[in-house]
Amino acid sequence: METTRGVEPSRGVEPASVDSLKVLYQSCDYIIVDKHWDIRIDSKMWYEKHTVQKQLGLRFPELADPGTYYGFRFCHQLDYSTSGVLCVALNKAAAATKVYLALVRTHVVRTPSPVGLIESLSAGCENPKPCRSQLTVLEYGDYDGDPVTKVVLQPLTGRTHQLRVHCEAVGHPIVGDHTYSLGEDSAPYRMMLHAHLLHLPLEPLPLQAAAPDPFTTPTDPRWRPQRCLRTVEGVVETLLEHRAAEERTEREEKRRQQEERRRQQEERRKRWRGREESEEQRRMCQQWLSEWTDV
Repeated sequence: METTRGVEPSRGVEPASVDSLKVLYQSCDYIIVDKHWDIRIDSKMWYEKHTVQKQLGLRFPELADPGTYYGFRFCHQLDYSTSGVLCVALNKAAAATKVYLALVRTHVVRTPSPVGLIESLSAGCENPKPCRSQLTVLEYGDYDGDPVTKVVLQPLTGRTHQLRVHCEAVGHPIVGDHTYSLGEDSAPYRMMLHAHLLHLPLEPLPLQAAAPDPFTTPTDPRWRPQRCLRTVEGVVETLLEHRAAEERTEREEKRRQQEERRRQQEERRKRWRGREESEEQRRMCQQWLSEWTDV
């Protein structure tokens, strides 16, 4: 269960409120917001007064869909303590590429590699499923005097708390993750996990939205970078190029499968026409034999 921690007023960080919704993008199909780190997406509990669902209902009452339980369709989920880009579908949904920023405990130098995959099976399930995340090191530094690493995280599958579980499993839990530190890491004012970018492969042009990086020294002076390996912009560009290449491969494979299905259908039609001709020939032959025997 997530717990709410105190906010540090000296840093100008305000708690979430029902009227503090930050909209990054809006169209007839999508609303993309910058979710606060101190608010749930939705809740069935009557006492939950502050949720993104209620923020949307207050700002866009005319767009609420009475056919859904919460009134709005969330394309993906963000944990209560995770901030950043959150997409709401008004008419349709599409598979999204999601990029997260995080500060993790200690310096990531060996496991996983500075650019590598984290793989596991989903825990706590009767039928665990494969989980894959990609971690890329951006900067080494310290947070409040303790060594930390700023990283880019990309979930390649979608399991509950996947990024948090994977970071903890490889020995680099996310700074301020109260849950997966068993309550020990409670000093930071928030969990340092942020949904930075969302990319939707729409036609004719893709839709991309980004929420500003909150893990900077001007925003939080306790974060002090010491050595930079990569920039956020460079890593995001590489990830999107890789995703674009995968999408091209997927489209080509889909086109190949469609052509193969058309070829098989044409062959079946030819065989059927041949069979029809054979039956017609057989009918004519039987008619001829019948006429010949009657003579």
